[in-house]
Amino acid sequence: MAVSSIRVVIASHNHAKSREIVQLLTEGLHDLSVEIRLLADYSNAPIPDEHAATYRENAAIKARACAEFTGQIALADDAGLEIDALNGQPGLHSRRFAGEQTPFSVKMGILLERLQAVPNERRTARFRCAVAIATPEGNLYTFEDTLEGRIAHAPRGTYGFGYDPIFYLPALGCTVAELPPEFKNRISHRAKVMRQAIPKLREIIQARLQRHV
Repeated sequence: MAVSSIRVVIASHNHAKSREIVQLLTEGLHDLSVEIRLLADYSNAPIPDEHAATYRENAAIKARACAEFTGQIALADDAGLEIDALNGQPGLHSRRFAGEQTPFSVKMGILLERLQAVPNERRTARFRCAVAIATPEGNLYTFEDTLEGRIAHAPRGTYGFGYDPIFYLPALGCTVAELPPEFKNRISHRAKVMRQAIPKLREIIQARLQRHV
């Protein structure tokens, strides 16, 4: 039986993050018959508990739950900001740091206050991102990468989301929030890990398309 396209569901309720992933997938899968959907488009979509010990495990929890619920290939990510001078905080708890509903402007203010006396050379930090791909049959693949930088002394820039305004890239002389989306999507932690994940996703999609020819 022929199928016109294969559906891939992004297992996220975060619209800003989903927008980035859609752009990256659209570029990486442009030559395949793929329909990209968001889990948020489904009624009664699950919001699994993300309290695992690693980014990979959190991404896997979300991807598996999405694949089981939709019956489609699912892709999920989990990311966080790790600040060396704060012993890796906020890390896995980046989204929930200072309260899940607390605006990121407030979260960033708290972090900057804690780093007030820390000199530039000790403000090293990284964004870490893990991606998981799950199939309805139970197959799971995980990937991880980082973007190294420093914490700025004040927020800068209006692009991006989350902690982007305080994440400074010394090689570029700007924060991530000062990068236009098309440039950020070439160098970000999410872009780097998606470059690892997309070949496997293509392999899965191509196998399904061939199976239904």
